[in-house]
Amino acid sequence: MDQSTSRIVQQLKGLRGRDFLTLRDLEPREIEGLLDLAAALKAERGRGQLRRDLEGKTVALLFFKPSTRTRISFELAARELGAFTLYLNAQEMQLSRGESVEDTARVLARYVHAVVIRTFGHEQLERFAQWSSVPVINALTDSYHPAQVLADLLTLKERFGRLKGLRLAYVGDGNNVAHSLMIGGAKMGMHVVVSTPEAYRPDPEVTAAAAAIAASTGGSVVHEVDPRAAVQGAQAIYTDTWVSMGQEAEQEERLKAFAGYQVDGTLVAAAAEDAVVMHDLPAYKGKEIAADVFEGPRSVIFDQAENRLHAQKALLLAILGQ
Repeated sequence: MDQSTSRIVQQLKGLRGRDFLTLRDLEPREIEGLLDLAAALKAERGRGQLRRDLEGKTVALLFFKPSTRTRISFELAARELGAFTLYLNAQEMQLSRGESVEDTARVLARYVHAVVIRTFGHEQLERFAQWSSVPVINALTDSYHPAQVLADLLTLKERFGRLKGLRLAYVGDGNNVAHSLMIGGAKMGMHVVVSTPEAYRPDPEVTAAAAAIAASTGGSVVHEVDPRAAVQGAQAIYTDTWVSMGQEAEQEERLKAFAGYQVDGTLVAAAAEDAVVMHDLPAYKGKEIAADVFEGPRSVIFDQAENRLHAQKALLLAILGQ
């Protein structure tokens, strides 16, 4: 295999055995290293080369929520690295009958080498990590989606050759994706503008933390109610579903609140000439994003989806590699 890939893995040795709960956990140089590793692994895969560094390891995928990209990309990433994967539906486990998170974490840690968790409350993930003696990786909580944003940063770096100084406008709901974009963008010295209605702002604590990080990296993190003001000069316009899992009862209220926040041709035209359009999927065309924009030439949405595999492969290799 490419010796440069092995060198990057060695440079990331500080991540071995660590949890990955939010992008707050990583230094900018560690994020940069993971992106370099993901790009190297992507290139190797394109040449038909697959590393088998995780032979003999088992990665459990514990999911409380349904998934397409997250499950497939993590499972394939682990398998292509030689690991065995064990998919666990939380509804089919004793967790659904009242067994504690603490006991489940201690049991699984006796069987597997890492646990990838997709769940609702972030506090549940933190409790699991506290009681697990093996690394725990966040595959989405209601508060953060850091694995997605690693792929997003990789996609932007591929397109623009850099991250520092890029302006990203997130338009829609101040949700878990917005939170991780704010933290990840701030770590990399980007200028992140989050545009939401007042009632759907991101968490104030996350906003303050991201702004503080940005102050040390030359970036910025701000909130802007007006989406057209937010996208001025932006190299990337990012949106997400207005109704996340568990919010179905709020659908009618949310659709009214987000009227005017659709990423359509008019909004895209207000951004930089080289701007790209991003979405973490699944997309609801005609709601948060216009169908012609979703399918248009500026869309890098399926590059993001592909890069989930490569970013998560880098994450697993850095955490579980030798």
